[in-house]
Amino acid sequence: MSGSSLDGVDLACCRLERKNTGWHFEILTGETVDYPSTWRKRLEQLPGSDAFAFAQTHVDYGHLLGQMAFDFIHRLQVKPDFISSHGHTVFHRPDLGFTSQIGDGAAIAAEAGLPVICDFRSMDIALAGQGAPLVPIGDKLLFSDFDFCLNLGGFANISYDDTHGKRIAFDICPANTVLNRLAQKMGYSYDPDGRLAKEGTIIEPLLDELNCLPYYNQPPPKSLWKDFTSKNIEPLLDRYPGSIPDLLRTYVEHIAIRVAASMHVKPAGKKSLVTGGGAHHIFLIERIKAHTSHSIMLPDRLIIDFKEALIFAFLGLLRMLGENNCLASVTGASRDSSGGAIYTGMRQ
Repeated sequence: MSGSSLDGVDLACCRLERKNTGWHFEILTGETVDYPSTWRKRLEQLPGSDAFAFAQTHVDYGHLLGQMAFDFIHRLQVKPDFISSHGHTVFHRPDLGFTSQIGDGAAIAAEAGLPVICDFRSMDIALAGQGAPLVPIGDKLLFSDFDFCLNLGGFANISYDDTHGKRIAFDICPANTVLNRLAQKMGYSYDPDGRLAKEGTIIEPLLDELNCLPYYNQPPPKSLWKDFTSKNIEPLLDRYPGSIPDLLRTYVEHIAIRVAASMHVKPAGKKSLVTGGGAHHIFLIERIKAHTSHSIMLPDRLIIDFKEALIFAFLGLLRMLGENNCLASVTGASRDSSGGAIYTGMRQ
């Protein structure tokens, strides 16, 4: 996994098994490999580059991921059946009928010597869906004990079953992409535990404008990409004078309000599983708890940090079995589908 916040590449070694009681999983181990500064810069600049640079980076990034996977597997001395790769999203425009996650599957397979499943979103886009989020089928089948599954990553997103048992999911709002960018202006890569935000004061007019953005009134299915942040969030933050802690404090409150609003569909007291990097933001979790009457539950660190990698492993397994791994009820596609391109590669 590589998220929009460019924190690095998440690698997880997972065991999945289907029993009479349903699917069971274990995350054996996981680690995050930071990007070298040259790669971080290259990925940041890629959306504005030319077609040649895009094609070259797609292949080079595939080789990078394959080398990371091979090193990970060699150090752990494990023998996985296959590799599932989300890749790194460069463009996501379901409104125009396309999405693009770089990381050439053939290059990954060549480096790692294992079958690779990648490009999970394109089939759903071709079926007129949003191509996102894809994680909800894993939420439904692996984390059915929870009423809500909330992920606080570069963007906050949520999934849950409606009263008819149909899975509903959508992106809530930008989260770590905004918080990290603000913290970086003070020389931090992120706001540790939310300490900077906690020192600030809410800028009420800014909070009002953030909460009035039209996206929040749109019904699901819906999804976000960084264009939303650059066109809607960043101009508002730039417009209001204030210290970085004040801006962080205001934006944390905005996330908490939007998350709570997304949970209003169920009566009080339901269980919410919270994962993703934002789950480590102690102050953000405090503010979410202050705005909702639902139980906010944090699992162990492996699940917090590697739940999305686990679920993409699960999506790859479903694809290898020829079973649906993408829900039309979530994405708005014309039907459920089994998405993902499969590459084979055996290292001698």
